[in-house]
Amino acid sequence: MAGDEPINDPHAVADAEPLPNHWTVRYAPAWLRPYLRLARMERPIGAWLLLWPGWWAIALAASAPGSGWAWLGLPDPLLLALFALGAVVMRAAGCTYNDIIDRDYDAQVARTRNRPLPSGQVTLVQALAFMLLLSLIGAAILLSFNTFAVGLGVASLGLIAIYPFMKRVTYWPQIFLGLAFNWGALLGWAAATGGLSAAPVALYAAGVFWTLGYDTIYAHQDKKDDALIGVKSSALKLGAASRPWISGFYAATLGLLALSNALSNAAWPFYIGLGVAALHLARQVWRVDFDDPASCLGVFRANKWLGWIVFLAIIAGQVGA
Repeated sequence: MAGDEPINDPHAVADAEPLPNHWTVRYAPAWLRPYLRLARMERPIGAWLLLWPGWWAIALAASAPGSGWAWLGLPDPLLLALFALGAVVMRAAGCTYNDIIDRDYDAQVARTRNRPLPSGQVTLVQALAFMLLLSLIGAAILLSFNTFAVGLGVASLGLIAIYPFMKRVTYWPQIFLGLAFNWGALLGWAAATGGLSAAPVALYAAGVFWTLGYDTIYAHQDKKDDALIGVKSSALKLGAASRPWISGFYAATLGLLALSNALSNAAWPFYIGLGVAALHLARQVWRVDFDDPASCLGVFRANKWLGWIVFLAIIAGQVGA
């Protein structure tokens, strides 16, 4: 199928290459493959990064008043499953929306020019219909939560809508990505408890700083093309100073994670896990080569494991509380 052949572009970066052995190519019918690529199903790291703040919040709320699993200190498994499905669906809808908005820019960037829309594998109308289907599934999941959580979920739509335009007007689109991508920290707590408190707000702020760090690393892949076509990013803004700035973003992440768990009376095992998380983030900052797109992509993807470390640390802190 057109678009599944290797890209022979000397300027293409690591995640521009098709994955010929992935299930989306090996087993999916030919007509479905462009939609799966539009949804980034072959590159699940985005779904993980969208999922983690919600799972962290559900775990953090395990012992909170109103949580159905407070007697065990464990996260609600049904909520974890719903948030996992929601993260996959809404990440796919978000990627489709982003590709619709950015289709002309994507055609000018080595990493993105082979995406289904700029390469002509799907039409604009087909992409819009696909996004609507995904949004309806996401809405059905949201409506299964309590009324407060539903309202909170609807409130996130403004952030989602404006994010793709931010790279045109500010060097800090990563802030808006962080505000949108970490909304699950608020939603997860609300779904578990029916309200909000200071702990999930601190967790949300931690996620925003985390996103500022990892997405600045990610943006270094595109900095040459972005500079040529006039797209802004924190990677272009910070340039050679990226390493100390990312160190600061990650330090803020760790401090706010500590605060959110202290506010929820986490036991000492959480702080051992937080120490492991600190070592993981320090290693990211130490090893990344900002001039090597493959290095940037590898370090960016490593944040999936940071998510697991923090998730398990929160559970340990709540069980021991």
